[in-house]
Amino acid sequence: MIRMLFRVLGDQYARPVRRTVALMTTTAIVEGLSYALLVPVLRSLFGNRPEDAWPWLTAFGAAVAIYAALRYVSDLSGFRVGTTLLRGVYHRLGDHLARLPLGWYDARRVGEVSVLAGQGVLQALSVIAHLLAPSISAAVTPLTIVAVMLALNWQMGLAALAAAPVVALVQAWTGRATAAADTERAARDREAAGRVVEFLQAQPVLRAGGRTAERFRLLDDSLAEVRHASRRSTLAVLPGALGLTFTVQAMFTALLVLGAHLTLGGQVGAAEILTILVLAARCADPLLSLSHIGSQVRSARSELSRLDTLLRTKPLPEPVRPVRPVTHDVTFESVVFRHGERTVLDGVSLSVAEGRRLAVVGPSGAGKTTLLQLLARFHDVDAGSVRVGGVDVRAIDSEVLMARIAVVFQDVYLFEGTIEENVRLGRPDASEAELRAAAAAARLDEVVERLPGGWAARVGEGGARLSGGERQRVSIARALLKDAPIVLLDEVTSALDPVNEAAVHEGIERLMRGRTVVMVAHRLRTVERADHIVFLDGGRITEQGDHHELLLRGGRYAGFWAAALTASRP
Repeated sequence: MIRMLFRVLGDQYARPVRRTVALMTTTAIVEGLSYALLVPVLRSLFGNRPEDAWPWLTAFGAAVAIYAALRYVSDLSGFRVGTTLLRGVYHRLGDHLARLPLGWYDARRVGEVSVLAGQGVLQALSVIAHLLAPSISAAVTPLTIVAVMLALNWQMGLAALAAAPVVALVQAWTGRATAAADTERAARDREAAGRVVEFLQAQPVLRAGGRTAERFRLLDDSLAEVRHASRRSTLAVLPGALGLTFTVQAMFTALLVLGAHLTLGGQVGAAEILTILVLAARCADPLLSLSHIGSQVRSARSELSRLDTLLRTKPLPEPVRPVRPVTHDVTFESVVFRHGERTVLDGVSLSVAEGRRLAVVGPSGAGKTTLLQLLARFHDVDAGSVRVGGVDVRAIDSEVLMARIAVVFQDVYLFEGTIEENVRLGRPDASEAELRAAAAAARLDEVVERLPGGWAARVGEGGARLSGGERQRVSIARALLKDAPIVLLDEVTSALDPVNEAAVHEGIERLMRGRTVVMVAHRLRTVERADHIVFLDGGRITEQGDHHELLLRGGRYAGFWAAALTASRP
């Protein structure tokens, strides 16, 4: 488990963890050795001169004080290292998630990552802060005590040592017996968490359907599965816990019988046998705690394994010798892209000259949004290439590529914070004048003026306190502030009211001015003003040309245009 922990944490965190493990191991050894001083103490107390026990009692007290100091320092080190590692793991996890291809994020994985990034990381890293010290103490202190017992009396020491493999076998058996049950319970917990979120999100639909007092069957079934999985997990642990308790008690009883036999035979003194029995009793406490600690360690190990699997997921590769494009024209050369068994784009070739506008139209599911995502390198193509300035996007450093691209999607996500903070994501070092100019160009200033708090108004999680049109204006202002030479637009004016649509369209026109633009659009005037139009259907380009040329052909685009005109009439 420690090796997996180092793999998850990264090499830079291995040294403080090793230092903490060494300190905790030393503490456990000192604890075990301190009990050796009970031998001269008890000898003096049972001898002719009990007062001779005082120096040994003083030494024993000093050893206990040293152990207490070491325990304090090691526990404090564990908490500090755990806190530092927690922050480091969150940074590493965030950086890794940002490098994974967008196609990796399906609905199931988003839920799993949400649970893992919250409860999972905390549980995995609790090993350092809360479980490492008792785990080491439960293993090392009894072994040290057994070594002391061997030094006092080899028969009693060997008898105690014989219990070690039995305890290890019981722990291993318990781990194997509970692994499947623990995995099932964790899966049921994650599913139930998703169902709770689904239940909350479905409240408008449930209430509109008059089901406000009715139980949500999917959530009820999921919670019932959690209850059954918890029961199976508990029953799986029970035999191991009872087996460990029986083994430890049997070991102590055997030592008691052997000690009585040796004492009655005169082979060992009363002080020595009493000390050995005290040591044996002290061995029992950490050994009995192994059952509880083992359960917690297995849970943390399971989360750590999931975290390790996530961090080992291959991100998009970065170029060894990155090339920086000089121009900003865009080219798709025989691009093929598959999502699972489905071919989304099949042999797509097109080009956009620098400063020109390309509109991509076609039915839903034709691969239009995927085209934009490949240009932004949210995915890598399966065949062919996507080029910016004649350079394959796979040969461009990801930060350099994204610095040249501004993206405005239909579904805008805003981070919890103020309007100003969300706009400044486009260019954090922008001046106040540049920020205000971008807001005015996107007509975001109108929104800022009517909101309480103005620029300091908080947008809520995901931008929930703003309307769809207001979120689009924030997104366009952010793109304007970024001032990237390539702009990607994905149906940004769909599903907006006329007022917001007019404002957003005006901002889009200013954003596109003088830039290379690739846009997915359904609105008539947006498509009509494009320099070049491609009609995408089934992952292939079926028609391309300018607006008037395509209308004269009377093909799929002309039909699309006629349908759009009909839909726009009152």
